[in-house]
Amino acid sequence: MAETKENKGAEAQEVQKETVSKQEFLDNFNWHNYEEGIDPVEDDKLKEFEALVEENFVDTADEEVVEGTVVHLTDREAIIDINAKSEGVISLNEFRYNPDLKLGDKVEVLIDVREDKTGQLVLSHRKARTIKAWDRVNNAHDKGEIVNGYVKCRTKGGMIVDVFGIEAFLPGSQIDVKPIRDYDAYVGKTMEFKVVKINHEFKNVVVSHKALIEADIEEQKKEIIGQLEKGQVLEGTVKNITSYGVFIDLGGVDGLIHITDLSWSRINHPNEVVELDQKLNVVILDFDDNKSRIQLGLKQLQKHPWDALGEEVAVGDKVKGKVVVIADYGAFIEVAEGVEGLIHVSEMSWSTHLRSAQDFVKVGDEVEAVILTLDREERKMSLGIKQLTPDPWTDITTKYPVGSKHKGIVRNFTNFGVFVELEEGIDGLIYISDLSWTKKIKHPSEFVNVGDELEVEVLELDVDGRKLSLGHKQTQENPWDKYEAEFGEGTVHTAELDEIVDKGATIKFNDDITAFVPSRHLEKEDGKKLKKGETAEFKVIEFNKDFKKVVASHTAIFKEEEQRNVKAAAKRSKQTEKKATLGDANEQLQALKDKMEGKGE
Repeated sequence: MAETKENKGAEAQEVQKETVSKQEFLDNFNWHNYEEGIDPVEDDKLKEFEALVEENFVDTADEEVVEGTVVHLTDREAIIDINAKSEGVISLNEFRYNPDLKLGDKVEVLIDVREDKTGQLVLSHRKARTIKAWDRVNNAHDKGEIVNGYVKCRTKGGMIVDVFGIEAFLPGSQIDVKPIRDYDAYVGKTMEFKVVKINHEFKNVVVSHKALIEADIEEQKKEIIGQLEKGQVLEGTVKNITSYGVFIDLGGVDGLIHITDLSWSRINHPNEVVELDQKLNVVILDFDDNKSRIQLGLKQLQKHPWDALGEEVAVGDKVKGKVVVIADYGAFIEVAEGVEGLIHVSEMSWSTHLRSAQDFVKVGDEVEAVILTLDREERKMSLGIKQLTPDPWTDITTKYPVGSKHKGIVRNFTNFGVFVELEEGIDGLIYISDLSWTKKIKHPSEFVNVGDELEVEVLELDVDGRKLSLGHKQTQENPWDKYEAEFGEGTVHTAELDEIVDKGATIKFNDDITAFVPSRHLEKEDGKKLKKGETAEFKVIEFNKDFKKVVASHTAIFKEEEQRNVKAAAKRSKQTEKKATLGDANEQLQALKDKMEGKGE
């Protein structure tokens, strides 16, 4: 009961206090200001208040862009103060274009949501940038200002760059003044750009980083060109490599080192000497009037190899080197770096039958040679390989005396004969007439092939002229020696008429002998002429083994018989006449005798 009374007493006191407070409020309330809707404020206080509101108060209406200050940074977010009831949070992903964001930086933000469910003010920097972006891009384009952009990714033909929140296109040709080999190296970088083109209809923006570089390079170029002199040594960077030379960037000015000016040694491609982006010293060899084409040299910075060639090197010395170039007439040998000598094909073998240099050596071969001539002023050297072996003609008369028989390889043809190699450096010629005893050969290829082995006999030997005359038929017995007895003049043979030719016909007595029958000797006894394919007897009327000539006649067969008959008849006639004449003489002698004796009287 006591506790209840105490509680009720406390409640009564509270009600009393509330009643007194309300009464005081009503007694002190300014009903005039309430009716007018304002509280009277001194003018200076009112202006001060309005200034403070103007300076500090932010209306947090949606979709409004305001400026905020970065007051705190975490690993993932930026806390932005916009002078509102609470601070806002923005993901750092929206600041990827600006990796240098720090405390105190002023950034534009869009009030996306006044408060989320946790009472947090939601801001967006990306949306704010987008709203302001087009004004800034247009302004930068009109004034030619430099803008910062974040390279987001690669795309066909170039890169995508975030500029003020707008995705702009950076063509590959506008990234740098030098060719780009690795586009991915630029992804994620923040770079300076110049807005070069805007398409308002399609909302396209094109930017260039190269334009900024070119402006700087142009200034450098003018300064460098003005100082260029022949013989001047400059440092440059390998900008591009081609099959014919190397382009060097001299700091805004390009020069060319021709492949022949890269090294004193022969090279097949410039990349054997230099590589891209390599820095090196070069010397200016020449340039045109406006200095737009600059010829550079690299090897000229080194001493010429011929000047470094030792004085002890002399004619007759043996040297070793590598084959660097081959031509039909010979091969160039590098005996020292930048020092070459020529081995003419005639100095590669003792053979007088010249061949191509490719038959003896190939590029890259290591060879030994003898120095034949040496001209240090003209920087020329001739070499020989054959001099390393004895001259095979030294003892030629001992190895290949006249009349000796040997075997050789057919190396070449001419219209008049065959060249046969007996050994390396010893060639001989077989005239076409010395190939066969019996065959009439118009060209050597009818009788033998290149590469065939052929037996030969030495017919003549000219040591001074280094010439050998050979024969092949001489290694065999001359069949015409025995044919002379078998088919000599006056012999008669039965044969078939083989071919009708101009002014006669031919007949074959055997595989080696083909005889010619003149037209008038084709006449038969009945007055007709033999025809192709007819078989008849023929008499050899001419045989010449030196010229392999045989002439035969069918007509002579019966004409000879006829002549014998005529001779026999004539003989008998003479005998009869002789007898008659002798009888008359006897009678006359008897009559004379009788008369002398007087019997007649």
